[in-house]
Amino acid sequence: MNRREFLALTPAAGLALQQAAPAAKPNFLIILADDMGYSDAGCYGSDIDTPNLDRLAAQGLRFTQGYTTARCGPSRSCLLTGHYAQQTASDIMTPGLVPEWTRFAPQHLKPLGYRTYHSGKWHMRFRPLEAVGFDHSYTLLDQFSFFAPRTSQLDGVALPPAKLSDGFYGTTAIGSHATRFLESHARENPKDPFFLYLAFTAPHFPLHALQEDIDKYKDRFSEGWDEARLKRYARMRQMGLVNSPMAPLEPGIWPDWNLSSDELRSRVGSAEVSRAVAWKSLTQEQKSFQRTKMAIHAAMIDRMDQEIGRVVAQLKAMNAFENTVIVFASDNGASAEQMIRGDGHDPQAAPGSALSHLCLGPGWSSAANTPFRLHKSWVHEGGISTPLIVHWQKGIADRGKLRHTPSHLVDLVPTMLDLAGGNFRGSLPSNAPAFAGRSLAPALRRDVAVDRDFLYFHHNKNRALRVGDHKLVAIGEKGAWELYNLTKDRGEQTNLIEKRPEIATNLAGRWKQIDEGFVASREASTATTMPRMNSARD
Repeated sequence: MNRREFLALTPAAGLALQQAAPAAKPNFLIILADDMGYSDAGCYGSDIDTPNLDRLAAQGLRFTQGYTTARCGPSRSCLLTGHYAQQTASDIMTPGLVPEWTRFAPQHLKPLGYRTYHSGKWHMRFRPLEAVGFDHSYTLLDQFSFFAPRTSQLDGVALPPAKLSDGFYGTTAIGSHATRFLESHARENPKDPFFLYLAFTAPHFPLHALQEDIDKYKDRFSEGWDEARLKRYARMRQMGLVNSPMAPLEPGIWPDWNLSSDELRSRVGSAEVSRAVAWKSLTQEQKSFQRTKMAIHAAMIDRMDQEIGRVVAQLKAMNAFENTVIVFASDNGASAEQMIRGDGHDPQAAPGSALSHLCLGPGWSSAANTPFRLHKSWVHEGGISTPLIVHWQKGIADRGKLRHTPSHLVDLVPTMLDLAGGNFRGSLPSNAPAFAGRSLAPALRRDVAVDRDFLYFHHNKNRALRVGDHKLVAIGEKGAWELYNLTKDRGEQTNLIEKRPEIATNLAGRWKQIDEGFVASREASTATTMPRMNSARD
């Protein structure tokens, strides 16, 4: 999508727009994609069709500096608690005991009169209803098959495993349950505001998509990831989303838990590519296979966008669209992981079908994360940057505009509480630390910076701290610190560590103090006894 096409969706200047938040409490729809790159939506420069997201962006806001934690589970922890994952350990990927003061978004919103719903991926230690507080939940626990997941629950009751003959597709099921929850809300609780957490598994591996969606993209990526990156970057510059040079491919870096090149060739085939090498270095067989994989990735995002459109249509049908704050984000950057899980991979199966198990890989992941460095699990910008769209027809006057203030998933609970008229401090137990997040409400009204002390990152021993425009980042526990000024270098190409050692030393000390403080505070708290999930697949 080019700038002209995007602006065509934007309302003309001069329309009478609401300047202040309405008196009635707004509804909240938080939509989370899984392993979707920063530039994977049309309104963020992609060549993938996302008309529903594009409309939300054109009539809402796009944040250019949205951040996550670099991994699925910790990001969900941040989104639902308003605290960093290291503070609560409420997801299944962060080690440690969960402090008893931990509270989740439904527990903050229900005292304010909200009904709360969840549909989709979970990845949390605790049961959605009894512990986290959702009124209803469709919980998809098996993330390794889009066509025949073995483990899912509806309101805590196990559903029969899906069969290939059922015509089941996970993205559609998540959208369908969300729509049913909204239909029920309109019938039974029409006067109550609601919070719906819509957590898609797409486009997380394995690359599984409906054939009709794959066919739509079969010829779209023939030019390869190098050309795709350049074109995305040009669109993003034109849209004003980025102003920094694009990071080059880094073929020497890949997840160390990936299958080896030999294993990939043996189990997937000779056309698989395990490194982010130049497209021109591939064989014709490799190019054909790799463009097919990207077509499947695009198809998964396309179908997710269609389901988002279906949920939005339900909001309109129940006259709730105008006063629903809709937020869209991804849980981390696109993934360079190449593994085979679940039911395994049949090399003879059609790519994208139920019996296949393919992963996007570092070449296309680099394109999805344009223009940033690295991928999911790293805390360089490619791993932690998310598209962040906020739409609220009744509350946002500055439609179609950008917001450049840094934001993070920890900000969503404080933002919802602020817009719902809640008490930040009073919503937490007296022994709980203040929210790590900040309310983004001021940035919804005007293009202003949201004041914060820092943004903290720590995943898989990768470390980073952002204070103002400076970011200190390192790969691994023993990796050397790198220092960047993100004002014009979000591609992290000019390391300032030698030129500004005093800044690096200060930030390194602060990161250590913050990191140790989070762990110490959590360990000093009494562990919670909230009911836990008991599925072997969670």
